[in-house]
Amino acid sequence: MRTKIDIPGPLGQPVYRHWWGSQLTPLARLLTVVLPRLFDWLFSLLLIGLLAPLLIVRGFISQWQSGQVFTRTSLLGRYQTPFQKLAFAGKGKGRRLAVLFNILRGDMAFAGPRPLSKEEAAQVPVDALVRFSIRPGLTSPHQLQQRVAIAHEAESVTDKEFVYSETLKGDAGLIARSAISNILGGGAPKPSPPTLKFFGISMINTTMDEAINWIVTQTRCAEKSHLAFVNPDCLNIAYTHTEYSDVLRKATRVLPDGIGIHVGCRMLGVSLRANVNGTDLFPRLCEKVVEQNLSLFLLGAKPGIADAVAANMQKRYSGLQIVGTQHGYFSPDEEASIIQKINASGANILLVAFGAPKQDIWINSHLADLKPAVSMGVGGLFDFYSGQISRAPLWMREIGMEWIWRLIQEPGRLWRRYVIGNPLFLFRVWKQGRQ
Repeated sequence: MRTKIDIPGPLGQPVYRHWWGSQLTPLARLLTVVLPRLFDWLFSLLLIGLLAPLLIVRGFISQWQSGQVFTRTSLLGRYQTPFQKLAFAGKGKGRRLAVLFNILRGDMAFAGPRPLSKEEAAQVPVDALVRFSIRPGLTSPHQLQQRVAIAHEAESVTDKEFVYSETLKGDAGLIARSAISNILGGGAPKPSPPTLKFFGISMINTTMDEAINWIVTQTRCAEKSHLAFVNPDCLNIAYTHTEYSDVLRKATRVLPDGIGIHVGCRMLGVSLRANVNGTDLFPRLCEKVVEQNLSLFLLGAKPGIADAVAANMQKRYSGLQIVGTQHGYFSPDEEASIIQKINASGANILLVAFGAPKQDIWINSHLADLKPAVSMGVGGLFDFYSGQISRAPLWMREIGMEWIWRLIQEPGRLWRRYVIGNPLFLFRVWKQGRQ
């Protein structure tokens, strides 16, 4: 049995303490509260001691430049208690180091939900107010995921999940992952243009929700749509494969897929709004398909794989209409009958899993003959959702290392794509940037 304690915040809203298990001993309950705070206090004190010369110099510079050492921002902390977040005044690097004093005195923690203004706090959904039961953090799971463009869930959802699962070990892991991800996504904010271009291929710089809404909207259009996802490997292929490059230019919409695109954007001085990869999009699309009473057809992969995907996803999403499946191992002579099977199914959306470049070339060649309103190439997506291949754990995705997980799983097939292809892609992006 789990219990909660309601505590009214300064704004009059209820704020919840931790959900404690009644089976916890008083000592365990005490340690659950004390250890995270003790860690923050000791670690901030250690950093202040180590960085003392730098902090003193930064304080003098701030006083000289602006006549004050700190600037203060009014935010809400634990139980919505107001506090002043510190930053060094004046221009230059190291302004954020002053937040160490906030952590030392208990206004903030190293890991926790983002501190909010009074106006932002008023917009937090009631079921997410539990975020105020712990100290706000210097880094949060949502901020970490934003940094590598995989923050597909609302911040309130991510915050709530963090509070319910918080441990000292989890906090330490979040801090470590945040430090690593700064290498990929740190630095000053960069402009986020509506269109990204790599090697002459234009991609829509969008969010996951907008991409799914676009697909649903296109199912109501008379004109057929071809949706393509491209990752660094796809762009490497298109760099020398003229037909594939032409097909991607003709596609109705091309979406960016993979951490490599995120890194490439940073190299070109722009930012990726979201890593809109097919693997993360598919379950969200299934949910939307149920809501909008639409239907899917799954084409591709080895025999039995598409059937397994259909069974798994229909079990997960009640009412999901997957009106047909077909493996991808068919001869050219069977092509006409398979297209007829797809059209007879009445599917609104066709997912094609042939791998790049074959899937998008096939869609482009047959788009006029296909009845589904939207046809999209989804690469190895079926392997993940059939259970044949496991997805990298979230912590690896948060530091941009999902490709290492894939390489470990299939080294013989993927070593060239990642070991040679990734550096080659970044070199080509560097050349594009110079031009």
